[in-house]
Amino acid sequence: MLETLAAARRAGRPVGIPSVCTAHDAVLRATLARGRRSGAHVLIEATCNQVNQEGGYTGMTPADFRRFVDRLAAEEGVAPGGLTLGGDHLGPNPWRKRSADEAMDKARAMVADYVAAGFGKIHLDASMGCAGEPAALDDEATAARAVSLAAVAERTARDAGLPPPVYVIGTEVPVPGGADHVLSTVTPTSLAAARHTVAVHREVFAEAGLSEAFGRVIAVVVQPGVEFGNDNVVAYDPPAARDLVRLLDEEPGLVFEAHSTDYQSVAALTALVRDGFPILKVGPGVTFALREALYGLDLIAGELVDGRGPRELRDTMEALMTAEPGHWASHYHGTPAVLRLQRHYSYSDRIRYYWQHPDAVAAVARLHAALDGVAIPDTLTSQFLPRLAGAPGGSRDLAMAAVDLVLADYATAAAG
Repeated sequence: MLETLAAARRAGRPVGIPSVCTAHDAVLRATLARGRRSGAHVLIEATCNQVNQEGGYTGMTPADFRRFVDRLAAEEGVAPGGLTLGGDHLGPNPWRKRSADEAMDKARAMVADYVAAGFGKIHLDASMGCAGEPAALDDEATAARAVSLAAVAERTARDAGLPPPVYVIGTEVPVPGGADHVLSTVTPTSLAAARHTVAVHREVFAEAGLSEAFGRVIAVVVQPGVEFGNDNVVAYDPPAARDLVRLLDEEPGLVFEAHSTDYQSVAALTALVRDGFPILKVGPGVTFALREALYGLDLIAGELVDGRGPRELRDTMEALMTAEPGHWASHYHGTPAVLRLQRHYSYSDRIRYYWQHPDAVAAVARLHAALDGVAIPDTLTSQFLPRLAGAPGGSRDLAMAAVDLVLADYATAAAG
C-alpha cells in the first residue's frame, strides 16, 4: 500500500494512511480493530527511543515489539497481510551523547534488528549530532550516515530471505514529540532544502552502489508547517506549503511524510493528504485521547462506586510523575501550578511514558475492576465524557471508543 501512494497522487486520486506510533496496548487494539472493521491497511511504528536492541523506554527489542503487535493483531482478527510495521527515526539518537563512531555502531545494530524482525518501513534519520558535533548535521553528513544504515538493512533482509524494506529519508524541525514552548507559526521546509536533501541522498546512495535501494525510498520527512506545543496547536496552512509541494512534481516517485499531525482537524488532515503528505504520523494525540477517557472514567467511578476516592487514578499518576520526573522535567516549565497542569493535560502528553509503569498499570486495572458490572448512566457519560455520550459498553469499551474517535478523523482524511 505504501508503494502506491505516489502513483495515487499522480493519478489525481490521492489517498493516505495514518501511521500510529505508540506501544500502548489499548491504543494498538483500537487501531487494529478499526483496520479489521474497515479493511484498511494498518501501519504501526515504533521509534528508536521506544524500541531498540537495549529495550528502549518500553523495555522491548524490535523482535519483542513484533511479537507483541502480532499477538494483538491475531486477537483482533487482523490478517498478517493487513499490517505493516515501521521503524521511526532510526539512527544514533538514543546514543547521541556518545562519540559518532560508537553511536553509529549502535544505530547499525538497531537497524539490523528492526529489519530482521520484519519491519518493512524504515525511516533513516542520522541527522542529529553526536558528542562534540553540532546539534544538527548537514545533508552531506546525514546522507553518508543514512547510507551506512541502509547498507545494513539491505544486507540483513537479503541474508534473512526477507523482502527488502521501503525507506523514508529526511527529518522534521523541531525534534519529535512536540515543541516545549508556545508556537504561533511554523515555517514549512523550503523547496530548496527539500530538493537538496533528496539530491544528496540519491547521489550518496549511488556512490555506495545502492541505487536500487534508493528506488525504494517512498517518502521524505519535511516540515509542512504543523506542530503542537504544551498548550497550543499550529494548524496546517496549505498556501504556506504550496512552494514545498512543487518538489513532488519534480520527484513523481515520492510523497511527503508528515510528522506531528496530532490534534489537527479533519479538514487539515484531508488537506495534507490532498497536497502530498499522505503518511500522517500520530502518537501523542491518541494517547491524549486515552488519558482523557481514563480520567473521565476515574471521575465516574468516584460518583458511582462506594468507597472509591474521587480521583484515585489521577492521584496515582501525580504521585508517580513527581517521584520519577525524568520523562517530563526538561520539557515542562513554569510555576508549580503550571507544572501540575502540564503533567496531566499537556498536548505533548509526556504522561504517555508512564502508563506502562507497574503503579500505573495497577491503577488502571483497579479503575476498570471498580466499574466492571456497573451500569454507567448516560447522564454521567454526558457529564464527564461528553464526546462519548450514548456510546454503549463498559469502561474498557469507552476507553477504546475515545481512541477510535481520533482514528476516525485520520481514516476520513486518508480516504482522500
